[in-house]
Amino acid sequence: MIDVTHQINAVRRRVGTRVLEAGEARVVTISQTYDATIDDVWDACTNAERIERWFLPISGELRLHGHYQLEGNAGGTIQQCDPPKSFTATWEYGGDVSWIEVRLSADPEGGTRFELEHISHVDDERWAEFGPGAVGIGWDMGLVGLATHLSSGAAVDPQEGAAWAASEEGKRFMSLSSQRWSEASIAAGTDPEQARAAAQRTMAAYTAEPSE
Repeated sequence: MIDVTHQINAVRRRVGTRVLEAGEARVVTISQTYDATIDDVWDACTNAERIERWFLPISGELRLHGHYQLEGNAGGTIQQCDPPKSFTATWEYGGDVSWIEVRLSADPEGGTRFELEHISHVDDERWAEFGPGAVGIGWDMGLVGLATHLSSGAAVDPQEGAAWAASEEGKRFMSLSSQRWSEASIAAGTDPEQARAAAQRTMAAYTAEPSE
C-alpha cells in the first residue's frame, strides 16, 4: 500500500498545550509535505467526493457554519474557513467535543505543507494512560490515505485499507507511529518511562482482536 519507513519519516509530530476559555487543552500536531499544489490539497480535504476517496464517506454541508458527519466516526460544525489556506471545525465523537485546525502552506522546498492540530480537553488520568498516540496513530493512518491519493489520484479501497491495517506491515506502521508519538511526548516534557508505557497501552488497544 505504501512504503512504511518513508511515510513514517515524512511526517512531523508535535505535542503541546493551549489555554482555552474552558481551561488548558492538549494539542497534538501532525504535518506532512506533499508534491501537489495547494489548490489540489485543499480540494482533497474539502471536497466530499474526494474525502471519501482517502478518508471516510462524509455527509452534510461542507461550508462555513455547516455541519458534517463522517460515516461511523466524528461529526461537527465548520467554524472558520479561509480557502485555500485553512479551516477549523469541532470534532464531536462519543459525547466528547474537541477541535481540529487544518492549515495549508507552500513548502520552501516545493509542494504543499499540510498541518493538522487536534485540540482536546483530556483529563490527566486518561492522558497518562494513553498519551498522544490515542489520536495520533489514527491521524497517521489518515495521512497514509491522503499521501496515497495525492500521489496516484486513485481512491483508497476501504476493504484493502482495513486488510492492510490488520497485516503485519500495517501493525509495523502503527508500532512505529506509536513510538514516534511517544518521542514527541517526551520532547514535550513527559517522563520517558511513562510515555513509553502509555505508547504500549495505546498500541495494544489499536491491535486488539475484536470481540465476537
